[in-house]
Amino acid sequence: MTPGTRSAVLGRRGGVDPNVAEQLGFTVHDVARDLRRDVAAATLPLPIDGAEEAEASRQRLLAQLDEHLLPRLAELSSPAVVVLAGSTGAGKSTLFNSLLREEVSQAGVLRPTTREPVVGVHPRDVDALTPGPVTELARLVKHEGVPRGTALMDAPDLDSFLSENRSTAHQLLEAADLWLFVTTAARYGDALPWQALDRAKERGASVAMVLNRVPKETLTTIRADLNTRMKERGMKDVPLFIVPDVGPHEGLLDPKLVAPIQRWLGLMAGPERSRTIILRTLKGALGALPEWVMGLVAAVEQQGTAAFDLRNASESVVPNGQLAARTAILSGAAGEGTVATRFAELESTSRISRVTVRDGIARTTKRAGKAREAALAQLREEIEATVARAFVAAGVRAEESLRTALSGPGAPPAGETILPSGSARAPDRVTRGQTAATAWSGLADDIVGRMEVTATESTDAETAARAAGARKAFGDTGLATLLLATALGNEDSARLIDRVLGEDAEETVEELQGDVADKVALAVAEEARSVQSALDVPALADDAAAPLRVRLAELRRLT
Repeated sequence: MTPGTRSAVLGRRGGVDPNVAEQLGFTVHDVARDLRRDVAAATLPLPIDGAEEAEASRQRLLAQLDEHLLPRLAELSSPAVVVLAGSTGAGKSTLFNSLLREEVSQAGVLRPTTREPVVGVHPRDVDALTPGPVTELARLVKHEGVPRGTALMDAPDLDSFLSENRSTAHQLLEAADLWLFVTTAARYGDALPWQALDRAKERGASVAMVLNRVPKETLTTIRADLNTRMKERGMKDVPLFIVPDVGPHEGLLDPKLVAPIQRWLGLMAGPERSRTIILRTLKGALGALPEWVMGLVAAVEQQGTAAFDLRNASESVVPNGQLAARTAILSGAAGEGTVATRFAELESTSRISRVTVRDGIARTTKRAGKAREAALAQLREEIEATVARAFVAAGVRAEESLRTALSGPGAPPAGETILPSGSARAPDRVTRGQTAATAWSGLADDIVGRMEVTATESTDAETAARAAGARKAFGDTGLATLLLATALGNEDSARLIDRVLGEDAEETVEELQGDVADKVALAVAEEARSVQSALDVPALADDAAAPLRVRLAELRRLT
């Protein structure tokens, strides 16, 4: 809001131009509506230092927008909402009734536990009252004693033992244009009144204070002490009303005791004067927003920095993890153990190595080749199971490294919140391992299938003859199985492949080794990715604070 615009709205002497005010309301309402959308989207998912306080501030900002600013900006002609708020036993209801000169809100020390808030509105202002928290949460009472242009509300106790009442009281305060805070001589030093006043100051609300039940003999001392406290908190201009202690009594207070408050409320009577109160509160609320939003911007950017550090920490385990996985699968250990045992069993029962080789070419009958191919199916199953286990083992080792990087000494903040869950990841690892093993096994079948094409196109008759002899001796799937076992480092199959294919098999074995090494390396990267996926949310994007910065710039132009 430029100085010229402010003058046009509030007038050179504090008056109000309704037409300009309405125009401003629509302009600011658009900004506030967009701000509300972006504040709602600016979540703080990482529990880093300061996040809890920032989230509480974000929720208060949303409440301020939802329950006061947006409804008020949408309808500037609605009566100014004055809320009587305070702690239990402060005398709010008695004061409320005394101001209206009628028992409207139930008063007394012993209250119904379901006590409802009451809002009094002049009968001629009822139609102008904007729907919102005030109309939704409070019982509406039409009363001639309420000054025109205002809505006077008796709210539940801020310290009610019922959480529902406390929540309602805070909602109604957020919807208020003016807080009339009621406390007593015995309790004005408690934390609750000052917490409420600090909250009013935070959101730029207009405030007045009523000090109730003040003994005559200590009135001067208490008034001076309270004024000093308010001045120390930057509230020296807050109106203060003193209501003397009248001792135990029931019913309405003497009209003389509440006359100063009634006169003050009367000064706000009429649509133009109440509009001044509304605009003053709006101006205060809007003026408080930039600092509020700037705090949220800082919190969002801190979240982004923390997410960046977590991504780097999780990514740091990948190179060493992949190297270890590649080394393990290429060391030859996978080709021993159960694969070697299965090969030995087949050698004993099916004599798969007893193949005649003359002039470097395997010589056998088609029938014998079919028998070997069938027998080698058992070895294929063992090979695929071994590769699947290697895939899972690589993932488990990567998870252990991620745990150390994210929760061990020197780990970045909030690392424990994105730690991988071994039990949750286990089924996925097994599935991925089986898929990878099947794909690798299929590559060997493709390679053997290409041998026929290569033999047809090759001018090297000897190479073509060796390939044809090997395929006949073991069948296509059987030969592919032996190549897989050789790629895993099984020595028995390596000797057999060397006999039937010679040096022609070296390139094929290297291709299979490279592919299986790539697959187990991907298992490591997948573990890191599963962790990082928890960070792939809009709230942790590099530009997550950008929408808020746009709203901040708009607010600064308006205030």
